[in-house]
Amino acid sequence: MQITFRGAARTVTGSMHEIQSAGKRIVLDCGLYQGRRKEAAARNRNFPFPPSEVDAVLLSHAHIDHSGNLPNLVKRGFSGPIFTTPATIDLCASMLQDSAFIQEKDAEFLNRRNSRRKRILDEEGNGQVEPLYTVEDAKRTIPMFKEVKMHTRTEVLPGVFSTAHEAGHMLGSTFLFIEAEGKRLLFSGDIGRKNLPIIRDPERALPADILIVESTYGDRLHQPLLHAKEKLAHIINTTARRGGKIIAPAFAVGRTQQLVLMIHELIREGKLHEIPVFVDSPLAVNVTEAFRKHTECFDIETKTFLDDGADPFGFRRLRYVRDVEDSKALNDLRVPCVIISASGMAEAGRVLHHLRNNVSDSRNTVLIAGFQAENTLGRKLLEGEKEVNIFGDPVRVRCEVTKINELSGHADQQELLAWMEPLVSSVRHVFLVHGEYTQQQALALAIQERYDVPVTIPDQNESFTV
Repeated sequence: MQITFRGAARTVTGSMHEIQSAGKRIVLDCGLYQGRRKEAAARNRNFPFPPSEVDAVLLSHAHIDHSGNLPNLVKRGFSGPIFTTPATIDLCASMLQDSAFIQEKDAEFLNRRNSRRKRILDEEGNGQVEPLYTVEDAKRTIPMFKEVKMHTRTEVLPGVFSTAHEAGHMLGSTFLFIEAEGKRLLFSGDIGRKNLPIIRDPERALPADILIVESTYGDRLHQPLLHAKEKLAHIINTTARRGGKIIAPAFAVGRTQQLVLMIHELIREGKLHEIPVFVDSPLAVNVTEAFRKHTECFDIETKTFLDDGADPFGFRRLRYVRDVEDSKALNDLRVPCVIISASGMAEAGRVLHHLRNNVSDSRNTVLIAGFQAENTLGRKLLEGEKEVNIFGDPVRVRCEVTKINELSGHADQQELLAWMEPLVSSVRHVFLVHGEYTQQQALALAIQERYDVPVTIPDQNESFTV
């Protein structure tokens, strides 16, 4: 068996790993790389293998950095099955089309801007911008998904078996136990945390020979989740008192629903003034419907919410925004409000327009409630840059920028070590992926000190025979 690490190697985004076994090629995840625009475009457009020669894809979960390049894979010749859970299939049906729509619209916007500059300034411009893939490409991808249920051993290719287990990271997320050529490989996907809102807790790892494990927070310890609601109430109430807006870049899947549920709970508990809340993302609207459909993924607390006859994702002052004109109208509001909008790393979508219109006002707050990869706009705001480029134009940052780390859907160092404990007596090698290099070095040292097993931090396109 040969493993080649094609993406999320010494970086967080663009999860993609290639397995060659018994003459077959399997891809674990096929995510979008997010970062500097030119580098991201080059990485995402060009696969390091012929897509037509991939026999199957095993998808751990629906987040775009794990699933978002599937339509491009299909566009360039892949025709095999994509195995994943029912909830992930329903989420991807909306997410991949939304990703394609955003790319088409962003390309149109940039092409209009370049054309205008060329006309006014007599500049050459940067050429025609083409979307990575189209909505039609995304639509052609959906029928290729094949449903697998949790804990069900599935023969994905002759002699290759995969079993999905609860990862506790987001709705429908899994870690995968793969059997081929007499070897057992465990792929973590993204491992979540205990007691996250809405979803079930992660199951513990299984005995395996090879482990590929994420390392997003490989050198950090999270604050207790109990602090998150209190912090959210303080941020919203403080900003509202000074007459400002709260702009929250949030992943449409998972983080948006968590924020909505927490705000709902705070209002019910009398800890938050009834401020207007807008979820400005057609994708988040569709995704929330998928959440309502897949209650089998909910934890006990959220099921209790439903048993009481309440809608966890709906309350009087909450409005879901689909129409683009209604989205634009939010920028004309002169009253305190909360705007939750995708994308979570502020790299694309409607949130860019809200940031462009609001970061220069000192009354406002940008609330960062999720991981921000290197070189993304969200990361630059979080690191305190006083001027950022949005749609290629410089914008002064005068607003408050704050964060809530407690909602992280990724396990921290100690949680990862505890998760992998059941396999340390059997594992022959551990590979760290999906983390920045400093995080991976810290986690590698912690694994070696606690468990005394070999650990490798693979570079992009590095191959290993196991």
